[in-house]
Amino acid sequence: MPSVEIRPGIFWIGLNDRTTDLFEGIWPVADGGVTYNSYVIRDQKNVIIDLTKGFKSDEYFERLDAIVPLSEIDYIVINHMEPDHTGAIRALTRIPRKCTLLATEKAREMLAAFYGITENVQSVADGEVLDLGARKLQFVHAPFVHWPETMVTYDITDRILFSCDAFGGYGALPGTIFDDQCSDLVYYEREALRYYVNIVAKFSSPTLAAIDKLAGVPIDVIAPSHGLVWRRDPGRIMELYSRWASLAKGGGEIGVTLLYGSMYGNTEKMMNAVAQGMSRAGVPVEIFDAARTHSSYILPSLWTYRGVMVGAPTYEGTLFPPVAQAIEMAALKRIVNKKTAIFGSYGWSKGGIAAFQKLVEPLKWQVTDMLEFRGSPTADMLKKGEELGERFAAAVKTP
Repeated sequence: MPSVEIRPGIFWIGLNDRTTDLFEGIWPVADGGVTYNSYVIRDQKNVIIDLTKGFKSDEYFERLDAIVPLSEIDYIVINHMEPDHTGAIRALTRIPRKCTLLATEKAREMLAAFYGITENVQSVADGEVLDLGARKLQFVHAPFVHWPETMVTYDITDRILFSCDAFGGYGALPGTIFDDQCSDLVYYEREALRYYVNIVAKFSSPTLAAIDKLAGVPIDVIAPSHGLVWRRDPGRIMELYSRWASLAKGGGEIGVTLLYGSMYGNTEKMMNAVAQGMSRAGVPVEIFDAARTHSSYILPSLWTYRGVMVGAPTYEGTLFPPVAQAIEMAALKRIVNKKTAIFGSYGWSKGGIAAFQKLVEPLKWQVTDMLEFRGSPTADMLKKGEELGERFAAAVKTP
């Protein structure tokens, strides 16, 4: 994909990645890919804002060189040190250059730790302004969105926010970089939610603080490090991030994540009965088989919906491991204050429900109901499962 001019003299020179399977080595992106957005400003002083992952370096530097020769770059702005933003700096260190790296003081320390770079690095203060000639850039510190050294860069003249990981999302770019030219915006918003919960959710309070810090700043374009560039409606992605961050305290929308696992189909039979009861009560339900679904796809539902219905058999005296692992990931992402209930089968020993209660206690999940049965569920037991679903749906509807 060639470079794209965002405003006169400001270009996207990022890279699409449709070959990496796992973002950060954890989160699946094989289906839709991901982008590493980098930007270059051509002015009296020429600036690169963020680099890319350290792959396809030839393509990246050819694209840059067609706009501004590398020898004429005066500054490289490092908004964030994570290697998907800075990996290309390895190639830069092998090329004679006169440019200065601009970063927060914490990022300056990390440049030395990650890459051994200590020369031509300048720390920038929160609110500091850099005069390029025709335009000015302002640096706004945004610690823990989502690393402690992070900042964003604001083009005062063109009113463009280069927002780093904030307001980003998964998904390689579909032949255009802009929201107004994207034919499937629903997909990119859904992938932005998955990205938010996978990457940023644990840092929701700093995210809200950063959004508050930018309140009143006129923004015409949001240019993040991953995903679409928002120029038709930049307020849309800000509003979504604000809404998602606000869910950090728990609660959420009326709806249920039904998270289950089944060894021999007995718990799955009950799962279908419970789901029928909840759906009949008019509550949205998303169903995930924890043994076959990566937590990346489960977490957005857990984050968004108020209720969590868990179905799991007892496994060697404890909770079925795939379900337990999904809940442990929810704990890592600080998904708290949910309403929950549990059902499941057991064979020669109970213990699954007790293990579940111990697991969710630190998350302050309110356990409203439990249903346990031995072996395969009878018709009468399946009826109780439907009733369980109806009761839980009613509980979820209650604030």
